[in-house]
Amino acid sequence: MCLGIPGRVVGHVEGYGGQLVLVDVEGAHRKVNIGMLADEDQVLAVGDWVLIHMGFAVERVDAAGAERAMTGLELMGRPREEVGPEGPP
Repeated sequence: MCLGIPGRVVGHVEGYGGQLVLVDVEGAHRKVNIGMLADEDQVLAVGDWVLIHMGFAVERVDAAGAERAMTGLELMGRPREEVGPEGPP
């Protein structure tokens, strides 16, 4: 697993060649490019979890993987309330 911020897919963005999804990251919605995922992972459904780095979904994970990623961020000194779609304040 790579280091990334976990987010949950809440919808698909029309256009853009099907490459953008709308993801919820700790209550904030963000457009995320899914073009780096393997072809079989590109078909994301609402509720799926991804790890995000620099606006790209870099890995598809389950809920437990998302929790591990967030726990890893906390261990690095970034409490959940400080980690959002734009990074720490």
